[in-house]
Amino acid sequence: MYTLIRNAGVKRALIDEAVPLLLSFAVAEMFYKFHSFMLETGAFLLTWLAVSYMGSAIKTRFKRNG
Repeated sequence: MYTLIRNAGVKRALIDEAVPLLLSFAVAEMFYKFHSFMLETGAFLLTWLAVSYMGSAIKTRFKRNG
């Protein structure tokens, strides 16, 4: 996270990651009930990674075609 903010800046990092963060948080809150902080945190972070990757791939595809 520190590297993202350092390289992209706070504003750019928020623009790029706010939606994936909120979607991942909602998914984790609704579906992840492992009764283990460590497992739920890991699942949340992997969900955030996946949602962020999918968003990035979609943006790249539309930029290339548009």
